[in-house]
Amino acid sequence: MHKWVSGILVLLMCLTVFSTILPAQEKISLRVAWWGSQDRHNRTLKAIELFEKKYPNIKIYPEYTAWNDYWTKLNTQAAGKNLPDVIQHDYAYLSEWATRGLVLPLDEYISKGIIDLSSVAENQISPGKIGGKVYGINLGTNSLGMLYDPELFKKAGIPFPKVGWTWNDFREIATRLKNKLGIYGAEAITKADAQVFKVWLMSHGYWLYSEDGKSIGYKDDKLFVDWFNLLLDLQSKGAIPSIETDIARGTLGVEDMFIVTQKSAMGLLWSNQIVAVSKAAKERPLRFALMPRAPIPNAKPANYLKASQFFSVTSQSKHPKEAAMFIDFFTNSLEANKVLLAERGVPISSKIQKSLLPFLGSSQREMFNFVSLAEKNSLPIPPPDPPGATDVVNNVWNPIVEQILYGRITPDKAAVEFRDKVTKILQQR
Repeated sequence: MHKWVSGILVLLMCLTVFSTILPAQEKISLRVAWWGSQDRHNRTLKAIELFEKKYPNIKIYPEYTAWNDYWTKLNTQAAGKNLPDVIQHDYAYLSEWATRGLVLPLDEYISKGIIDLSSVAENQISPGKIGGKVYGINLGTNSLGMLYDPELFKKAGIPFPKVGWTWNDFREIATRLKNKLGIYGAEAITKADAQVFKVWLMSHGYWLYSEDGKSIGYKDDKLFVDWFNLLLDLQSKGAIPSIETDIARGTLGVEDMFIVTQKSAMGLLWSNQIVAVSKAAKERPLRFALMPRAPIPNAKPANYLKASQFFSVTSQSKHPKEAAMFIDFFTNSLEANKVLLAERGVPISSKIQKSLLPFLGSSQREMFNFVSLAEKNSLPIPPPDPPGATDVVNNVWNPIVEQILYGRITPDKAAVEFRDKVTKILQQR
């Protein structure tokens, strides 16, 4: 008995000594913010659970909202110096946030292998670079496309869109769908963030902004006028929803999209969004077509490959290393990516892409196939929007789109007003 008690005492003494030599892991809290559908929220929360299991000393506090509220909330937090540690970022705004010093360069963590990009091609890394430094890690490769419902096309007796179709083809097809089936030919074409107008310009050989970001990138206002005359024509025919309908439905979720409820045969979406839309449509087969090209001879493609979103570490984070570890987990963990299932786009790691193939559902396979098609029919990605672009969209583009589509101003007058106001904003930066 005496020897047994002595052994216990020795063991306790050893444990005491080791506990003083090996400090307990620091308990760390990270806030992570993103926007998206309910499906994205659910998948991200499950991936977070896996991260916390791997790193039990790190607790993640999620903050997620819809796109419409996301940037307003983040800008308020930035002003109050209360930003989350990790934020989901958009290509359009990354340059501005880096310029304002609100996000950290991640090169140190990449060089140390904390964020492992060894299986990631340079063209997947470069979209997150500003001034030669990496400020965002690409969460998935994406391209804008026209999602369509094959069932409705067959019902209307209309061939599926082909590579190289034009906006004139789109006008004809959308109008025929309306006339044959009594539904919208397409939805989400007005796109309040000017994205569709940008690809319209791209196919004509231009972009919305000049290379130096100080002016509008196209010289002939006829490009602006022709675009809105197209929208007005489609709206008058009922081939796309009216501006009143678009505004009234602005806060509705993916489950209420017209293509989900088969009240529209086409809808403009980024390729990764097919996962959430297909789920909302109860996995009804949906397909992607490339963006229509300009209705001119030798039109350029209207697609480019884009980072769907980034993860960035904010400069207000108290734990940037652990925040970088979280980003690495999303990039390189197969278990996490089995849960995420490319909902944010085709993963950037070639190892993850290959390992995921057996687990993909029909919507994910359609996304992978479409991104592969877009890669063969695309232009180089344009530069990030310049500082002031947010002001342009919110205070010039959105109001002027409403005025045009409500018939309160003609496209010709709007083109002049748009140019004047945008130029003033960009030259003040």
